Amino acid sequence: MRFPVGRTILLGAMFMGMGMTLPIFNHFVPIFLREIGLSATLITFVLTWDNYINMFMQPVVGQLSDNTRTPVGRRKPWVLAGAPIAMTAFLFVPVATTAWGIMLAIFFTNFGNALIRSPGVALIGDLYPSQQRSLANGIINLMLGVGAALAYFGGGALYGQFGRYAPFIFGSGVMALALTIAFFFVHEPKRPLYEPEEKEAGLLESARALIRARNFNMLWMLGAILSWFMGFTALEALLSLIGKEALGVAPDEMGKLVALLPAAFILCAVPSGYLATRYGRKRIILMGIGGLVGMLLYGYFVQSLPMLIGFLIPAGMFWALINVNSLPALYDTAPTLRAGIITGLYYFASNLSAVLGPQLAGVLVDLTGENYRNVFLYGAFFMALAGVCMSRVRVR
Repeated sequence: MRFPVGRTILLGAMFMGMGMTLPIFNHFVPIFLREIGLSATLITFVLTWDNYINMFMQPVVGQLSDNTRTPVGRRKPWVLAGAPIAMTAFLFVPVATTAWGIMLAIFFTNFGNALIRSPGVALIGDLYPSQQRSLANGIINLMLGVGAALAYFGGGALYGQFGRYAPFIFGSGVMALALTIAFFFVHEPKRPLYEPEEKEAGLLESARALIRARNFNMLWMLGAILSWFMGFTALEALLSLIGKEALGVAPDEMGKLVALLPAAFILCAVPSGYLATRYGRKRIILMGIGGLVGMLLYGYFVQSLPMLIGFLIPAGMFWALINVNSLPALYDTAPTLRAGIITGLYYFASNLSAVLGPQLAGVLVDLTGENYRNVFLYGAFFMALAGVCMSRVRVR
């Protein structure tokens, strides 16, 4: 069957536009919170508190979209409802002058995004036969990576030229363009053209299945996933403050430099999957873990922009070796469990670490006299812990 390139590019453009708000948010909100006098502990709490809700919300929204019936389809109404909420609330993030105001704007931004994510992913299953889904998902994720790099670079340039409001207006404008693409060009059938992929299971269902399975191999793999996301999400959340507080790099310049990390990830994403297929997922993941431990230890001693560039590019490359292969490796540890159960456990572990990782890193920064360089050591510790867990995993 011929692969629908045009449809996939339109879907990718929709996801890319809607996903560009997160890099802008991650880069500039810590700066705003620091400017109003918050400690690192409070900054990381404000950044992540709403994810506790989203962790449980997304599987529910996905199931509700299965039972939605409208003239424009099942998934598209959720996208059309969530995007305006997200892009409107996103505009209020730089307007707010208190921590509570920023928290409220963050909540509604991520609430809107939570309405989009699960139905959007399910749309891929509705529109593509099984043999085309991996390629479609790969192209869409590639465009998401391009969007992240553009968000960091463009957001940094706009911040330096026009001030704090400009990156957020840019992000909301791009999301409005994505909403236009979704409304006029993404045509969802009233019924799925193909059998959809199995949906992500809820937390309780996944936990019960894991307990019944008594699969220690899978537990080691989940421990590895939790650990490497604990380290990497903390770095993502605090990288702009590391630049400002530890290296003296202005937020606009730091945004342009941070774009190198997702750019390196994009370039290595496809080779990472190829290498894992040829040499084994465990071996490639361990190579990525070892490389990131070394780079994070090196990052602690970064003193100049060339040294920072020497950290960001290899870090993105090594992260691709890990992240691209993490979910397939988890599937390998439990071939008898339903796909939806495994997916539910994966997203629970990754979302939990996205909440805990930055918050624990913020506590460490405050306990060590606001030394933001310690985020590198924190990340290296959790990457090493991921390596220990991964070394115990047996994959096919």
